[in-house]
Amino acid sequence: MSAKKKAVAKPPAPEEKRRAATILRRLAKAYPDWGPTLRFSTPFELLVATILAAQATDESVNRVTVDLFKKYVGPTAYINAPQAELEKDVHSLGFFRNKAKAVKLMSQGVLEKFGGDVPPEVERLTELYGVGRKTASIVVGAAYGVPSVAVDRHVARVAQRLGFVKADDPVKIEDAIAARFPKKDWVKATWCLVLHGRRTCTPTPRCPECVVRDLCPYPKKTKVLPKAR
Repeated sequence: MSAKKKAVAKPPAPEEKRRAATILRRLAKAYPDWGPTLRFSTPFELLVATILAAQATDESVNRVTVDLFKKYVGPTAYINAPQAELEKDVHSLGFFRNKAKAVKLMSQGVLEKFGGDVPPEVERLTELYGVGRKTASIVVGAAYGVPSVAVDRHVARVAQRLGFVKADDPVKIEDAIAARFPKKDWVKATWCLVLHGRRTCTPTPRCPECVVRDLCPYPKKTKVLPKAR
């Protein structure tokens, strides 16, 4: 019996691509600061920061990495750092034991697999400990300008509400976004969706102030702004 072929999603119709283009144009105007919100000066620093950002805000990570990146320069410094000391340095970000371990093992992988250089390819980056496709896509897009779509919880939520995709699978969400936008716009689309999800299309959406509400098929639009907590 032959193996089942993987189902290939139907390409979006031209009108759907035009809707997506209008959505991106409006979001880019609404969020002119779109782009990476983690501070870094090298691809390796961005890789460390992105690992530390799990279950933490980018603002809190930036406060920690101001000193962290001065103390530890390059993979070898993290490899040689005592585990307890590195845990203390990232303690405020939560899950500090797992994050310290992940950064040390990732650093070891960068040194052993890639000679100390962070590769600009998603597939190669995901060979490293603690580096999933989302993290890899953020790094290659922001640090190298390589067209990529990174799917975090904000991107997933917005893409589903906009009707780009119904699935919860990050790979299917990534494919749906990539199919709707030119490759040159993948990084812009990622960050516009991230910021829209953080600031407007939150778990309880702020639909009255949404710039794409007329293009959004989400059936549970709010009619009043949620109360500030």
